[in-house]
Amino acid sequence: MGLDAPNGLSGTAATHLADGPRPGCGPLRGSHAAGSLPPLRQRIYEAVRSAGQISRAALAKELEVSPGSVTPLVSDLLAANLLREPEGDDIHHSGRGRPPVTLEVEPSRGVVMGLKVSDHEHSAMLVDLAGQPVAQATVPRGPGRSVAGMLDEVAALMATVLEGHDPARLLGAGLGLPGMVDHASGIMRWSPILGGRDVDLAGLAADRLGVPVTVDNDANLLTMAELWFGRGRELSDFAVVTIEYGVGLGLVVDHAPYRGAHGHGMELGHTKVQIDGALCRCGQRGCLEAYVADFALVREAAVAIDGDLPPRGEVLEVLFAQAKGGNEAARAIFDRAGKYLALGLANVANLFDPRRIILSGSRMRYDYLYAEEMLAEVAGLTLNDPPPIEVNAWDDLVWARGAAAMALADATPRLLT
Repeated sequence: MGLDAPNGLSGTAATHLADGPRPGCGPLRGSHAAGSLPPLRQRIYEAVRSAGQISRAALAKELEVSPGSVTPLVSDLLAANLLREPEGDDIHHSGRGRPPVTLEVEPSRGVVMGLKVSDHEHSAMLVDLAGQPVAQATVPRGPGRSVAGMLDEVAALMATVLEGHDPARLLGAGLGLPGMVDHASGIMRWSPILGGRDVDLAGLAADRLGVPVTVDNDANLLTMAELWFGRGRELSDFAVVTIEYGVGLGLVVDHAPYRGAHGHGMELGHTKVQIDGALCRCGQRGCLEAYVADFALVREAAVAIDGDLPPRGEVLEVLFAQAKGGNEAARAIFDRAGKYLALGLANVANLFDPRRIILSGSRMRYDYLYAEEMLAEVAGLTLNDPPPIEVNAWDDLVWARGAAAMALADATPRLLT
């Protein structure tokens, strides 16, 4: 599993998480590429956060700078209560002399909130500056499609998660949702779960929540989770494909998310795989999403499920259980979806040639969609050898944790100025 934190609660109570080991979070990138260097003070702070714990000498080596340039900046960060020298020494020392003094991020300097809104529920995770979960909660989504109503629900959820914590320590929030979102401007161009287009979602959310808010497409939240906490931390470039109520793609290039010229690229779910094909919820026909996503499988379930059709929220679980139990019609639905997924993955490989494709998210338990025979079909649909494809099945709070990583990335430069 990619995420070791406990599952979220249904309802309105928040889970408050115990303090534990701090293994580090964020991309393990070493030195930055030429021409993209943030100030050395920020690079030191980010490298310590990524490592979890690191000595000054190892820090200088990793950043490819002299120890003399690291020492005064580390002293400054210690004085500002942004770094600390932990009690005890978790770095194994062998050899003569005094063991190196390690550094780690001071987690109590502040917290950030990650928020994910979706078709059926909203989730939130409070994270300290070392990237460790502090509290979390999941609540059902209310009726209606208005942005104002959604922000009221998010504000109530945030208040629940902040119970017992000082709101003044909240440095910012990350908010993700399905649809087309311009991350740089904070504009929501379109979302299947909300009414309206070209809405200044970041501005409205910041006004409603009282903290800086950065927004993004939910697939990019999952990509941030893989980049900061998952299997992509050590990879310079990789692709993340997720299947939920839609089909999402996230792309990492040079240890950073790639979002396209207008901030809302990577819409794998709305690439066309069949001319005049099945109707997609975006209003167009033949989208990959219309054959692979949850709503596409549920749409066909009525003719395949033995017995009475269960409530909408239980249809997919029943369909999957019956496919596993020998219902050939149910199995055929998953097999067909798997073939279309293979086509989508092959298109990703042909277009971007990533080092790895990670099938990620909480829906990865539906293993007919990524069975060995499906993955084998990808090779026949690519011009060259496809990249390795692996599966990472997270819990349902992965999107909120990815949103928290986004908030951490956004808050770091402000924190260090």
